[in-house]
Amino acid sequence: MTYTPAPRDPKATPVRVNLLSDTQTRPTPAMREAMAKAEVGDEQIGDDPTVSLLCERVADLLGKEAAVFMPSGTMCNVAATLSYCRPGDEILAHVSAHIIAREGGAHAALGGFQITPLPGPDGQFSPETFRSALHPRSRYQPPQTVVSVEQTANIGGGTIWKKADLDEIAKIAKANGLATHMDGARLLNATVATGISARDMTAGWDSAWIDFSKGLGAPIGGVIAGSSDFIDDVWRWKQRLGGSMRQAGICAAACVYALDHHVDRLAEDHANARALARGLSQLSGVDVQQPETNLVFFRPDGAGVSGDKMVAELRKRGVLLAMMDGRIRACTHLDVTADMVEETVGLVREIVRGA
Repeated sequence: MTYTPAPRDPKATPVRVNLLSDTQTRPTPAMREAMAKAEVGDEQIGDDPTVSLLCERVADLLGKEAAVFMPSGTMCNVAATLSYCRPGDEILAHVSAHIIAREGGAHAALGGFQITPLPGPDGQFSPETFRSALHPRSRYQPPQTVVSVEQTANIGGGTIWKKADLDEIAKIAKANGLATHMDGARLLNATVATGISARDMTAGWDSAWIDFSKGLGAPIGGVIAGSSDFIDDVWRWKQRLGGSMRQAGICAAACVYALDHHVDRLAEDHANARALARGLSQLSGVDVQQPETNLVFFRPDGAGVSGDKMVAELRKRGVLLAMMDGRIRACTHLDVTADMVEETVGLVREIVRGA
């Protein structure tokens, strides 16, 4: 097994339509200009004004006391669990959650934590499922310390947790002495789609973070927010994990720009996702999960083409997608246009007809 990513094959067909992930976005010219002009300082000693501005804005956006800029969303999650838990503690999350399936076992490797997977459709567990997973505190069982949700639920199809469920889960957690953590990698996709503010969406949750390197289009970074005491402890783990930076304002400026210019436009990505799903649904034998945000999951097997073959054939034609948990995932973002969506549907139709 090789863990190092393979370099791009110079002989491969150039990618013209990149639906692999919203992490594939490139900084716009205006964002690059904002980065070039950023006022910077040493972030490690609190001397970078652009980083400070970003953290103040995210704390206010999420209705929390404080926030801290991190290199990645994974580090936001890991620093949060390391702050909340002690070795042997139990975290509860959906079976497909990023902290279980996509972070390399970091929470077990670095903290010695047990994550209990909770079942449920579309990447979400119900308040009743959460309640039934709780157990009395005793020396025979691990202390249940944190419940975590992922907004939106990636593997579930980019589905949006209902605010009523989030409120009820938080209420149950508090009654049983658990902290509440929201992996908000695509939180702003959820707020734009529902019209519910980020502050209201995260109310009752002790910590939450947003990723700037996905649909918001920044090249790097996430910001986690919570109480002042919690963020103070996150800073300790940020230092230990090597996430404390120097003139990080260059990157933070991209995030500030994204807050000013790239939030409302997430609705365009959602519209493109719906158009893609609509086009794919019209192809006989192609099974499509209707999107709630910017992720479209589908299976072409019923049309006589395996998912792996479809991805490979589209790659030959300059369209990049991914297989994820047995389905094809297409992700719309600011570098994907309506014309690209239409072209992709046409190419899938061509491949299906040739099967």
